[in-house]
Amino acid sequence: MNPRGPRISWLGPPSALGGWLGMAGLLLTSLLVSLSATRSELLLPSSLRPLPASLAGPLEDLGFQLGLWALIATFVLMFVSYAVTARAAHRLSAPVVLAGIVTLHALVLLAPPLFSSDVFSYVAYERLGAVHDANPYLHGPSALPLDALQPLIGAQWVHTPTVYGPLFTALSYLLVPFDIAANALAYKAVAAASSLALIAVVWHAARLRGLDSVRSIALVGLNPVIVFFGVGGGHNDLMMLAILAAGMYVLLRQREHSSGALIATAAAVKLTAGLVLPFALAGRRGGEDCGAARRRLLIGCAAAGAAISVLAYVLFGTGPLRVVATLQEIQSQGGAQSIFGFAATQLGLGALVGPAGTVLTAVFLATVGWLVWQVHRGRLDWITGAGWATAALLLTTQFLVPWYVAWLLPLSALSRDRRLLMVALALTGIGLTTL
Repeated sequence: MNPRGPRISWLGPPSALGGWLGMAGLLLTSLLVSLSATRSELLLPSSLRPLPASLAGPLEDLGFQLGLWALIATFVLMFVSYAVTARAAHRLSAPVVLAGIVTLHALVLLAPPLFSSDVFSYVAYERLGAVHDANPYLHGPSALPLDALQPLIGAQWVHTPTVYGPLFTALSYLLVPFDIAANALAYKAVAAASSLALIAVVWHAARLRGLDSVRSIALVGLNPVIVFFGVGGGHNDLMMLAILAAGMYVLLRQREHSSGALIATAAAVKLTAGLVLPFALAGRRGGEDCGAARRRLLIGCAAAGAAISVLAYVLFGTGPLRVVATLQEIQSQGGAQSIFGFAATQLGLGALVGPAGTVLTAVFLATVGWLVWQVHRGRLDWITGAGWATAALLLTTQFLVPWYVAWLLPLSALSRDRRLLMVALALTGIGLTTL
């Protein structure tokens, strides 16, 4: 018997050669993107065009320009290489896959901030609160003059208060003494460390579930959306996912108090993590009192939530309560930045995007309710149920950016449902087309 668990093959038996070729393609395309980032404006957030020397990174002198079609070809090859490597990962040794993951993360860390200006929004919110004593949950960066930082913030977010959890916002205050470039590097480093921690947790969780652990970490750690959008953009989604995955892992170990606390902590970084909680509560764990287990999970969640609420009130008052309203406003402005919105716009039906929002929200809520019921009845595994709920969120949201696909990846890597994995791969491909 394979000690790593059951294998899932797609389109016939994979080979070790395919895995090696896929890994080589991933490394080559990643090197091309990292080296060309300083000279290829399409890889940079619009606020970094032209790229300030302080943010160019150590690869500035080695950089070269890639045009649109060259970049499209590079990302197509990157996606194909990822899919081939993930399919054949169980034919590769763990050290080979781990070496590839670490190399990809290192290459992206050397590049400038990629695709998104969100790291500069993080810096703005931390300085609003810690330097100017303004509540970042009530004011956007435009509320105060932030000098050199202001032009680096995405135009869409200049007037928008933060939508991030109070724990992340509080932790960001620790970076106030550092300059803008050091902040950007710090957020990328935190994202890289969070990604590697996530991979370690997925490895151990996959073994607990009887899955191929090498394949599982390859699906997550080699994924271009996680590496180039998540780590390259320094996004806090990876911190949230690392904490959430740890909560899922300890729940698999039947440590419900710790699991509830970790899920609440992940939600205090980004609210999306809370979507897993109803599935964790609904899941059946054989040979034990499910009611007692659910109570322990809720107690852990409530205890951590209470502690975080006290911290949030001390630092931000009732400001964090406005996050939901701010998120709703962002969603209403999503337009073409969603799967439905993009399709409707391309078909000349852009007028339907706004009115469809209510319908899509109802579809999402109904889907989540049905999935929770299926998990409760024992017809669906709780991790798989949470994965399908996350996929439904990505498909129905009115505001979608590529790194949101990362939310689905750990769940699909730990699920036995091949269809969920296919959806994760398809959304990865969609994410990579949004250059």
